[in-house]
Amino acid sequence: MQNYTKILTVIDPAATSHPCLERATWLAEKQNAELELLVCSYNEYLSGTRLYDSRSLAIAREEFQADHLRVLEQLAEPLRQRVKVVRTATRWDHPLHEGVVRHALESKSDLVLKDVEEHSAIANALFSNTEWNLIRTCPVDLWLVKPRPMAEHPVILGAIDPMNEHDKPAALDDKILQRCNQLATVSGGAAHAFHAYDPRAAIATATANAYIPVSLPLDEIEEQTRESHGKRFNEICDFHGFDDAHAHLVSGLTHQELPALADEIKADVVVMGAVARNALQRLFIGATAERTLARLPCDLLILKPDWFRTPVERKNPGHD
Repeated sequence: MQNYTKILTVIDPAATSHPCLERATWLAEKQNAELELLVCSYNEYLSGTRLYDSRSLAIAREEFQADHLRVLEQLAEPLRQRVKVVRTATRWDHPLHEGVVRHALESKSDLVLKDVEEHSAIANALFSNTEWNLIRTCPVDLWLVKPRPMAEHPVILGAIDPMNEHDKPAALDDKILQRCNQLATVSGGAAHAFHAYDPRAAIATATANAYIPVSLPLDEIEEQTRESHGKRFNEICDFHGFDDAHAHLVSGLTHQELPALADEIKADVVVMGAVARNALQRLFIGATAERTLARLPCDLLILKPDWFRTPVERKNPGHD
């Protein structure tokens, strides 16, 4: 799998620290990539309308963006000693996630990084609507950064679904493990693979299919479930070079077992796939991902299948 070549970093100009910029710079150095810093902003009081827009509003918008550009240049200047190309850009667009997606497409970026805000009151990092919408719509890889340092030799954990449940393409699992190996190689880290299976689901299915009262061999059903999932999981892990010490097949629910394993092996980033083909699946992804992703103690890298096309329009229909 190829290195990232153009990394887009979303900057909050009001923030006092920028973990995503630290992560993007680290990655750009490792992969010899270009780096772009973006502030995407919008102020309804400066937006104007066709009836009331004026030259003064236009000037105010320009000054508003010029202030942001100065912030970006201050952040970018010291990085130019470490990264071959560092660009800065401002964009007048909303909502934020759509502006980011449009800019990523226009700049031909292959990775977007964004901070996840930490709420100190509960000592946890929570996803906002912007992050959830980026997970659903961003057509390139999306790295959501939590405010904690990356280890010198990072642990990269790939979560896969070798049974292709929930209509997730098998090719996405290959993509996830390839990216895990690639990141571990360039950073001197270690790559791990994860899959959780739920034996209770198989038992519930068997129970539902029993039209007459029978004594079901529950232990046997659970063992068969582990064997079937283990066979597929081991095949893909063997193909991508994951030995037993780096391949984790776990009985239980993903939203419980994945964060627990990430904490146990001190993962620095979890790599997962996201698929949203229709409204029903978006509801499924929201219900499952929300319970899983918000509990992760580390960064999250979301990949899409190659066929994915973003629903975000190339041009914002609401304004020029």
